[in-house]
Amino acid sequence: MAIESHYEFVTHWSIPAPQDRVWAELITPEDWPTWWRGAERVELLQAGHDVLGMGAIRRYCWRGRLPYQLRFDMQTVSVQPISSIEGHATGELEGEGVWRLSHDNGVTHVRYDWRVVANKWWMRRLNWIARPLFKWNHDVVMRWGRQGLLRRLGIQK
Repeated sequence: MAIESHYEFVTHWSIPAPQDRVWAELITPEDWPTWWRGAERVELLQAGHDVLGMGAIRRYCWRGRLPYQLRFDMQTVSVQPISSIEGHATGELEGEGVWRLSHDNGVTHVRYDWRVVANKWWMRRLNWIARPLFKWNHDVVMRWGRQGLLRRLGIQK
């Protein structure tokens, strides 16, 4: 019997800042560890083949509240300037991540869709009981990201 370890997370951020400023931070993940708690390392393994970074491959190392790290490589597969970034992950997590940005009334709306399969053996084994904890941990890391981005942009919350 196969053990299901598929996860789908959707995160929404409202950032009271111009869309191009939010975009500038999200399109440069190598800088995330300086402002995003939980992003331990982001290393560029292969530069993109155009100015938008298409084809770039980065290695990410994340840590949330739970006592484990997640490492995966993410290849940029689609970029629509100032509105979306899509990547394909391989490694301890495998799947797709998509950032989408829009702007309305002085607020940038950010949506992140993360559809992955956990490849760590223990995550697959404990999925049936730990699924709510994994979701909680993901939500914590994303909340840290929003808080760090607000600070990075000089926005008092």
